Amino acid sequence: METTQPLSLLGGLSAAQFMRRHWQKKPLLVRQAVPAMAAPITRSALFELAARDDVESRLIRHAAKGWTLRHGPLPRRALPATTQPGWTLLVQGVDTHDDNVHALLQQFRFVPDARLDDLMISYASDGGGVGAHFDSYDVFLLQASGRRRWSIGRQRDLTLQKNVPLKILEHFVPEQSFVLEAGDMLYLPPRYAHDGVAVGGDCMTCSIGLRAPAADALAADLLVRIAEAQADELGEPSGRAAPPRYRDPAQPAVETPAAMPAALQAFAREAVLAGLRDPDAIDRALGESMTEPKSNVWFENGEAGDVTRGVALDRRSRMLYDTRHLYINGESFRAAGRDATLMRRLADQRGLAARELVRASDDALALLEDWCEAGWLHAAA
Repeated sequence: METTQPLSLLGGLSAAQFMRRHWQKKPLLVRQAVPAMAAPITRSALFELAARDDVESRLIRHAAKGWTLRHGPLPRRALPATTQPGWTLLVQGVDTHDDNVHALLQQFRFVPDARLDDLMISYASDGGGVGAHFDSYDVFLLQASGRRRWSIGRQRDLTLQKNVPLKILEHFVPEQSFVLEAGDMLYLPPRYAHDGVAVGGDCMTCSIGLRAPAADALAADLLVRIAEAQADELGEPSGRAAPPRYRDPAQPAVETPAAMPAALQAFAREAVLAGLRDPDAIDRALGESMTEPKSNVWFENGEAGDVTRGVALDRRSRMLYDTRHLYINGESFRAAGRDATLMRRLADQRGLAARELVRASDDALALLEDWCEAGWLHAAA
């Protein structure tokens, strides 16, 4: 993606300027970020998605008795009338189910794919919202239809309301407020408090959320992946010596049998550190983790087809790369030379034309055919 050209999406800033001036630093309000904006999905189609059991959806209502939250699937009869005020429908990951929504998300790829999460759409009746809150990640809030009033502030007091099914701030102090029309967009850095309320009903907002893994959860996931990879390698007949087991020939008799032996603790520390000394193992585990599909995403088996005519990644596929590997949908592959360059282009462009595949090796074409059969990408007709 060209990063130095002015973008209407960013109010005339280039992607490079936006990342330098605003990213994780300060909000940005853009009027007509998408001129003549039309909702990328119809209301009825969004409601149909909310009724599916493979789609994450939530219904939030706010009335005199307080807040209520219901998780999907949500058939149409479970949703209030559109004329009834004070309710919001949230549908997660709409980009994995609709081509127009997926195309809209692609406009934000000036941010690394490893950081892009998904595109959530909220539909709200008049007065609908989810309460004043903050996110632990960056978010772009693009108004698709209708109007929404946003109040934002650099909240210091992060105390949450008690006995509420949502994470709503107890003492929200807004510093700015503005109404967004269709095509307007608001960017907010992490932990910037905000409260959006629909004005007039039939309000649809696209939330482009970013991934910000927590250190403890990421470390736990990587350790599991590294351990599983080592177990797989040791399970293969390779002629290598088995890993050392704990031995303690000098262990004396003990009067305190419940005390943990210091030598066993040292052995355990060394076992963990040995697995982490290989930076390749950590990088590989990270790539697999960041491309792992969400639990409600699965692929139907496809047909190999003639990949030399061109291929395109399925909209559900996540693909990344580093200097030594390709990562796609939770799996990793070693790559080097001309084939690696080709596969990196596939990841960046999310597709390859026939002319780009002319010099692909037989191994690369075979891999693309495997991915077609897995439903991860599709050959041109």
